[in-house]
Amino acid sequence: MKGFAMLKIGSVGWIEKDRPKCGPMDAICRPLALAPCTSDVHTVWEGAVGERHNMILGHEGTGEIVEVGELVKDFKPGDKVIVPAITPDWNSLEAQGGYSMHSHGMLNGWKFSNVKDGLFGEFFHVNDPDGNLALLPENIDLKVAPMLSDMVPTGFHGAELADVQYGDEVLVIGIGPVGLMAVAGANLRGASRIYAVGTRPVCIEAAKFYGATDFIDYKGGTISEQALRLTKGRGVDKVIIAGGTVDTFAEAVKSLKAGGRIGNVNYLGSGATIDIPRVEWGVGMGHKAINGGLMPGGRLRMEKLSRLVSVGKLDLSPLITHPFKGFEHIEEALYLMKEKPKDLIKPVVLL
Repeated sequence: MKGFAMLKIGSVGWIEKDRPKCGPMDAICRPLALAPCTSDVHTVWEGAVGERHNMILGHEGTGEIVEVGELVKDFKPGDKVIVPAITPDWNSLEAQGGYSMHSHGMLNGWKFSNVKDGLFGEFFHVNDPDGNLALLPENIDLKVAPMLSDMVPTGFHGAELADVQYGDEVLVIGIGPVGLMAVAGANLRGASRIYAVGTRPVCIEAAKFYGATDFIDYKGGTISEQALRLTKGRGVDKVIIAGGTVDTFAEAVKSLKAGGRIGNVNYLGSGATIDIPRVEWGVGMGHKAINGGLMPGGRLRMEKLSRLVSVGKLDLSPLITHPFKGFEHIEEALYLMKEKPKDLIKPVVLL
């Protein structure tokens, strides 16, 4: 089969590989709609998870099942499915302990384009489909469906990690597609004011649509100074980090009031350490909690999130700025995510 792959750090290209084999608890799918991710950019061009050779990229998409193993109960060939970016091993001790995304080791629930070939091939393999796939509701547009693989669950997980509550003032750092879904998640969880950090007009308009009330231009001064000014020196209740670098954490801590929480869902592609400002962290005693986590995967989460779209409580169409038709456009779509032109939020490739 043909696939678009990371050849080595800094290099991508089309390759030929054997079609994946189907075990008794597996499914083989063909892609229907695919989306590249900034995570793919970190993996390839920053070497963020180390060297990978001839590994097919991609972890966001929907597919049609073409084969299932004899132990699969709930899915069959022909089913159209949402494929989560994180596909844990649900019989692992880590899953039983509540951290399925780290099944059999830290981050090992993230399999596609990390420890095995991803979705950017003519066929792809899914482990434990009964636990990891979800049927695609008929009323969800195929063009927006890949956002349910990663953008929605990751952004919403930021709001969960920050423990956003009714009436909270929330700072969202970074309003790319994940940050926009963090804004939407915080809004749905009852945030009062949502301060969004970003500069691109297309993202600002989308953030307004999803519930952002105020905007911070990081080019016009430090984030923390602006956040403190907007909150009259109080600081925000919660911070969601969905963009930036290792240096962003210092600004988040400085912006946060005592007893607040930071939820990080940003993939840190480079940098050796994260600095926490001593004084603004309450010299270690400010009860400013920092939680960073890989999004949960699994069928139940996919089904719940897809219901929000099905009933009209979450409109994903503003995320899709660059739709393509045809498998050959995957390369172009990935380079768009790398270059990030001003009018881009998210490209999607329909097959």
